[in-house]
Amino acid sequence: MRKQSIYKSLEGQARMMALYDDFLNKLDVEYEDCWVKTRFGVTHVLAFGPEQALPVVITHGGNSINPQGLRCLLPILQEQCYRIYAPDTIGMPGKSDQTRLSPKDDSYGQWLADVLDGLGLENAAFVGGSHGAGIILRLAAYAPRRITKMALFVPSGIVSVPLHSMLWRIGLPFTLYLLFPNQKRLRQAVGWMGDEIEEDVLELVKTVFEQVKVEAEMPRPATKAELLGLHAPTLIVAAEKDAMFPGYAVIRRSKEIIPNLVAAECLKGGTHYSSRQDMQTIIQRLQDFLSSVDR
Repeated sequence: MRKQSIYKSLEGQARMMALYDDFLNKLDVEYEDCWVKTRFGVTHVLAFGPEQALPVVITHGGNSINPQGLRCLLPILQEQCYRIYAPDTIGMPGKSDQTRLSPKDDSYGQWLADVLDGLGLENAAFVGGSHGAGIILRLAAYAPRRITKMALFVPSGIVSVPLHSMLWRIGLPFTLYLLFPNQKRLRQAVGWMGDEIEEDVLELVKTVFEQVKVEAEMPRPATKAELLGLHAPTLIVAAEKDAMFPGYAVIRRSKEIIPNLVAAECLKGGTHYSSRQDMQTIIQRLQDFLSSVDR
């Protein structure tokens, strides 16, 4: 657990907060700001939808901001049949405290359990992609009964990032951009993510690279033994050409370690940052799963 600032300067923090508010305003959906105390610090939570509706917690990707991840799931926010809680991951860019948690122990699971306590929730359904999926799996290992169902897409926390991807496809272009920054190298640095990255997301990534002390580690992969107590119905959607979490490897290991895996799909040709078409597929799978699985 690290308590130093995640930003390189106060100016950089202000720039990130301005981007946060800009992405949040672009959602054009009514929301509430909630603040809850956890053992690691105060957590900011965005809440959407009717208070008495089925609670769904959405966790966002690492080294990014909550509203950008929510934009990808906007049709679910607009349904008004769920009470959606979206916490700013503690220690990541956003409005929560800047305490960096260890991805190697129970810290993320403890934090998410504390968020539920602060919201007055005994349990909830969970949706998360990338780093956010790995956080949910840490809760599944730490307090599995807090999860009524979980849907994970392009998930961390199941397989490790392949070494060749970490070194060459991700690490080398990122290092070259940091050493010799320009727009071309920025595009190359995010090329592993996918081909359909919007301009405002590219600007967000650039600001993160320039202003944030990037967290390189993902939540460690869960084990079969850790998830023995998990009985929640689970949906996994992976992407075949995901450089971080290769789709078929994710699906194969999900079947080995998740006790109640009710559906698992690998998007052919899919990348870590989903194309518009793939995102439509993911949203449809999430909607079907949330509405049809026993509550």
